[in-house]
Amino acid sequence: MAVVTVGIDLAKNIFAVHGVDKNGNAVFVKPKVSRAALPELIANLPPCTIGIEACSGAHYWARLVSQYGHDVKLMAPKFVSPYRLAGKAGKNDAADALTICEAVRRPHMRFVPVKDEEQQSMQCLHRIRQGFIEERTASYNRLRGLVSEFGLVAP
Repeated sequence: MAVVTVGIDLAKNIFAVHGVDKNGNAVFVKPKVSRAALPELIANLPPCTIGIEACSGAHYWARLVSQYGHDVKLMAPKFVSPYRLAGKAGKNDAADALTICEAVRRPHMRFVPVKDEEQQSMQCLHRIRQGFIEERTASYNRLRGLVSEFGLVAP
């Protein structure tokens, strides 16, 4: 049977991949795939739906995977977790890949749009700016607190 749906659990260095056929039977299970080996593994799969949790690095991998002709679906983790199969092995990468594969097949699943590099760059810029603003505010408040110990109160 051909793989029609794949779930990938992203990690720092070792990923887990779980693929099923049209009946939902596991036909492609790779619990440990290195970061370097994942692109080749994906390139050798027939075009299929690939589900990924929207986490750190997910948009990069979604763009890369879609280059090989796959239909990539990103899902928020809070929408994936209800599909964790009760009674199965505990939470580990392989079980997470199975859960992602199960979730992406659901007809009413909500998906996250894949961001292009320009959108991600703009988001990075805004996050860095927001961080600087928060650090500046924290520094001012810390300084106001310290000088108030000497009787100098500032608004």
